[in-house]
Amino acid sequence: MNRFLILQLRPETPASDNEFAAFLDKGGLSADRVHRVRLDQESLPDTLDLDDYAGIIVGGGPGCVSDPVETKDVVEKRIEDSILGLMPEITTRDRPFLGCCYGIGILGHHLAPGSVSKARFGEPVGATECTITAPGAKDALLDGLPRAFRAFVGHKEALQYLPEGVTHLISSPACPFQMLRYGENVYATQFHPELDSDGLETRINIYKHRGYFPPDEAQALIARGHAETIEAPARILRNFVTRYG
Repeated sequence: MNRFLILQLRPETPASDNEFAAFLDKGGLSADRVHRVRLDQESLPDTLDLDDYAGIIVGGGPGCVSDPVETKDVVEKRIEDSILGLMPEITTRDRPFLGCCYGIGILGHHLAPGSVSKARFGEPVGATECTITAPGAKDALLDGLPRAFRAFVGHKEALQYLPEGVTHLISSPACPFQMLRYGENVYATQFHPELDSDGLETRINIYKHRGYFPPDEAQALIARGHAETIEAPARILRNFVTRYG
């Protein structure tokens, strides 16, 4: 029961491996305490039992849940269907869940189809100022974080409004819904709690032709990332592992 299920959605192996290493490092986890599943390479086993895990952590990815189905390739559609297929049990049973970036899109889409889109609140690659809300200040996963802190972001779609039953935990000027909780144990962030400047550099180099920014701006974005000191978001991962593990 002290193992965590880590579901990854990135089809690029260097990005997936870097993200996995960051989850272990920032969460204070050893490899023997996790079950890693790369959904781009394998399907979830039919015998998967969420009761076998202390919690579920979902990583980010280049896909967008709000994109039309006909624009998604076979791998992206399989990844999306796999994680969406788990959400009814996760939310109904209030199973410990932490969705990072893409995870907030999946949770929002599950709770309120149409609530996630590219209409507003997309953020360029870089750091943003985050502020903990009054309800967030009382939440166990935000214990030890300063009321305001910086975190790395980069996303084309975002939650447009809060679905019913959701508690708003963190906001930012450009994207109001940076972290939320559904029930008592289901969490999602728009920012990347696992990401530091080295990880950001890795992702910029991998995704510089995926429409997040003009490719000729990559080196400037990397330099700006290394000028940041991003430490507080990782505490969320550590708190999640400590609370449920």
